[in-house]
Amino acid sequence: MIARPVIAIVSLLLPLGARAETFRCGKWIIDTDTSLEELTQKCGPPSSQESKTEEVKARNRNNGLWVHTGETTIETWTFDRGSRAAPMVVTIIDGQIKSIERLKK
Repeated sequence: MIARPVIAIVSLLLPLGARAETFRCGKWIIDTDTSLEELTQKCGPPSSQESKTEEVKARNRNNGLWVHTGETTIETWTFDRGSRAAPMVVTIIDGQIKSIERLKK
């Protein structure tokens, strides 16, 4: 009888662990290991693109104050895949794909 609750809990946790998606561009599969050069070669340019730069801060060990340690660039590329497929959003941080999400139609 324990199996049923365990299966229910595991099934609830699976979507949380399976955040990394993939999507198809023609015959190619795009995932978080794909380089930006490969992405644009295989899928073409994104239909829309946004970019923002954010400060990176860390706590100073000596006095506990937050100090500026650098900047990070976050880009969001959207690929419209036609009327039969949901658009895909690729989040890129400092030049590397970090996540891929399917937009709801």
